[in-house]
Amino acid sequence: MSERKTVLHIEGMACNGCRGKVEKRLAAIPGVTHVTVELAAKQATIIGSAEPAVVVKAVEELGFTVLCEL
Repeated sequence: MSERKTVLHIEGMACNGCRGKVEKRLAAIPGVTHVTVELAAKQATIIGSAEPAVVVKAVEELGFTVLCEL
């Protein structure tokens, strides 16, 4: 599978602890090679071969809302 860039807009992240939870969970997904979570922008950028639906589900399972996939 080829690598792709997925950018998610995430609502509900209020602190660096939230940012860290999201970053750690996304980094643990098979196929994810790089993750950057920006608290101020409410965005996560994921690089890798993981399917976008898988990364969205992982964020939602943490209790956050993914408003859109860019």
